[in-house]
Amino acid sequence: MRKPYVLLLCLVSLFLGVLGVTALPARAADNGSWSVYPVSSQVAARPYFYLSADPGQTITDKVVVANKTAKPLSFRLYAADAYNTARDGGFAVRTVKERMRGVGAWAKPAKSKVTVPGHRTVTVPFTLHVPRGAEPGDHPGAIVALDERVDPGTGSLALGVRRAVGARLYLRVSGPTLPAISVENVHLSHHQPLVPGLGDSTATISYTLHNTGNVTLDPKVELRARGLFGRTLLARELTRIPSELLPGQRVRLTEPWRGSPQFDWGDVTLTARATGTHESASASFFALPWLVVALAFAAGVVGGALLVRARRGRARPSVPVRPSRRARPTPSRPRSSPSARP
Repeated sequence: MRKPYVLLLCLVSLFLGVLGVTALPARAADNGSWSVYPVSSQVAARPYFYLSADPGQTITDKVVVANKTAKPLSFRLYAADAYNTARDGGFAVRTVKERMRGVGAWAKPAKSKVTVPGHRTVTVPFTLHVPRGAEPGDHPGAIVALDERVDPGTGSLALGVRRAVGARLYLRVSGPTLPAISVENVHLSHHQPLVPGLGDSTATISYTLHNTGNVTLDPKVELRARGLFGRTLLARELTRIPSELLPGQRVRLTEPWRGSPQFDWGDVTLTARATGTHESASASFFALPWLVVALAFAAGVVGGALLVRARRGRARPSVPVRPSRRARPTPSRPRSSPSARP
């Protein structure tokens, strides 16, 4: 019986920092055993592939796979489309068996399999052909080196693990660009103590960020909550936001609100901003101490039942008295006529 395996894709965040006028060295995507990165140019090392092309154009580049171990390692090379993970919006790429529609379908390494000796590097060219009908805007992806070995898993499931490292590839197809973001499905749920005042009240605000444009966004989200009469209950910038929201991607996020009101009526508003776009969405909330409400409701029901019973008692008609038997009329005697006098 074949053992199932899990593909772990280690995509390290790549950046080129600047301190004053001195550039920090680029960091390759690395998992400790091997790394994947673009070939350095004559000017500087590149932390990732950033390419631009016209529809119908073909461009070439090279990727480096470095083996940091003492033993040879064999890899499967392939191009993959990128997406945002549902859990936290992180940058991830499709597995080799998934269908590719962008960079993953357009880029082809010169070699699909490569073996790298211990402590050595191998450079592999690849070709990227942009279709004539490609949509303008950003098409993110990666060039991935997948380890051919399946590490034995541990535990009752005994899953095997295949590891991969990918060098990010950001492709922009020329044409009109449209930055656009939307905030969708805002919802607020309360978690209150049974007895008001004896415990903390918390709330969870959930919402969806949706990149409806065709360029990658770096969103910022502001949360505001207002209560009765417009009182400001909460105002803060959210921090658990994906640093990159890729075109067409949706990410479901949550934000805890500690110390939320236990008795109030208002709304929460989320405002998302990115370069060239912003949008807001709101949701109303009604915070009540439900134990008090339940007790008041029960008391109202009991009181209402007693009141109805009392009213029925006062309005109850008297018991009808059985009519007495009607007495027979006494027959009258005929009055004697006076005697005739002589």
